[in-house]
Amino acid sequence: MGYAPAQLSFQFQSFRLQYWTNIQSFQFAMSAPPETLRKGRGVLSNPEGRFETRRRENFHDGWEQPEEDALPPLETTVTPEPARSIISRNQSPDIPFAQSINPYRGCEHGCIYCFARPSHAYLNLSPGLDFETKLFYKQHAAELLEKELRKPGYRCQPITLGANTDPYQPIEHKLEVTRSLLEVLQRFRHPVSIVTKSTLVTRDLDILADMAKQELATVMVSVTTLDDGLKRTLEPRAPSARSRLRSVHALALAGVPVGVLTAPIIPMVNDADMENILEQAAAAGACGAGYVLLRLPYELKGIFREWLDSHLPERADHVMSLIRQARGGREYAAEFGTRMRGTGEYAELIAQRFRLACKRLGLLPARRMRLSSAHFQVPSICPQLDLWGP
Repeated sequence: MGYAPAQLSFQFQSFRLQYWTNIQSFQFAMSAPPETLRKGRGVLSNPEGRFETRRRENFHDGWEQPEEDALPPLETTVTPEPARSIISRNQSPDIPFAQSINPYRGCEHGCIYCFARPSHAYLNLSPGLDFETKLFYKQHAAELLEKELRKPGYRCQPITLGANTDPYQPIEHKLEVTRSLLEVLQRFRHPVSIVTKSTLVTRDLDILADMAKQELATVMVSVTTLDDGLKRTLEPRAPSARSRLRSVHALALAGVPVGVLTAPIIPMVNDADMENILEQAAAAGACGAGYVLLRLPYELKGIFREWLDSHLPERADHVMSLIRQARGGREYAAEFGTRMRGTGEYAELIAQRFRLACKRLGLLPARRMRLSSAHFQVPSICPQLDLWGP
């Protein structure tokens, strides 16, 4: 039986990806951590943001002999951020939500690929180590949200938590900003979608399960790789893939519609994991799926290339070449419609593999996970008045 050129190309690419899968674990096991890498941190450096007018460079003046492994530990600072409003709105045609809330700035997970890193430059902080260690939380977030939902002209549309940084990063254990927001949304019967890679989301199953009964809550769990060795360098403080899949199972058992995001897809780094992630997520109870091709805006280009040169030096040029092929010859292209998926043969191969896997596994596109705005209701400020009826 003959094969069309497109089928042969697809089969060859699949074989090549499987080949990389077989050798990835060995290569990561053999890669020694760089001397300048701080344990538990994603990046190697703290480059200035794009708005800074000064540049700093560390150097040894010769007066003191540096000790081995003398890098000082980095403490995490958490600062309240005053805010006058809490809901962000967008009109981007390729984003499936119009409203979002980001309880935190910066993220302790330390994911090297995080497209939100450059946002720290607006605070005159580095998208590098500062992004992982200098964190901010929205002060009085729940009160601000309730105030906005009570405005006479408010129009109910689903709100997404975690569009920029993870709403369930480690500091949420103590601060509970995200939980306080969910409590408000539950009282108003307001639809919400959550994007996270944290197992802490299961802490709020009492709220999410109740809201899901009226199509008021969905969760997308991000799983980047099934390789623990790769995870430790890509996203050092995030939970393991197995833990995240257990969270998918717990959410599904509680009746919460849950999907998986295989994001970001990084050429020749984690792209071979995609079908396995989708299969395991479907087995755990996921009903939907999505993916995003690696995005490298602003300072993230240099940060990611530094990571490649340190952890995958023999593959770094090839990875960047494939990224440019999927971005019209550039390292990043921000045009609507293609910024999430890319263009060209490699991008189309990923899209084809994703479609086929989702069809085989019965996974819906993430955009088709339904939320309802029909139940929105502003609760009375004085609950006693409800005794008198409508």
